[in-house]
Amino acid sequence: MVPLDGSELAECVLPHVESIATGCSVSMITLVRVVPPLHMYGGTETSISPEERQHLEADSVEVATAYLEEKAQLLRDKGVLVETSVLFGNVLDELCDYITKNEVDLVIIATHGRSGVSRLFLGSIADRLLRHAPVPVLMVRAPGSIHGD
Repeated sequence: MVPLDGSELAECVLPHVESIATGCSVSMITLVRVVPPLHMYGGTETSISPEERQHLEADSVEVATAYLEEKAQLLRDKGVLVETSVLFGNVLDELCDYITKNEVDLVIIATHGRSGVSRLFLGSIADRLLRHAPVPVLMVRAPGSIHGD
């Protein structure tokens, strides 16, 4: 499973995913994107109607689906078997739930490489996933990431 959030940092794992998929016996790669509910962004829940919120959230899922399909096609063009899944909810909860309910053997995720004080205060989904995922997590340090504080 490869969680992507649309950022260049997250996408830095894709060449590694390709290498692993083509160099090992991998049955399927799943690209996953979690769309958080609008209330997780803060403030927007009270400022829009339920119908508008539902429409915005549906649009977010549609954009996430198109994004994942674009990235999946790049891997498919290189001979990698890829599927996509868009989840909706709290990012960490949804990723862990997906891992548990599906046959996920490994998670490959990018990290910014923070350590020390900045890691303590800023953290990341990758760090939390490493601690909570019920399967091994391969963390790929993004190019240009911080190597220490």
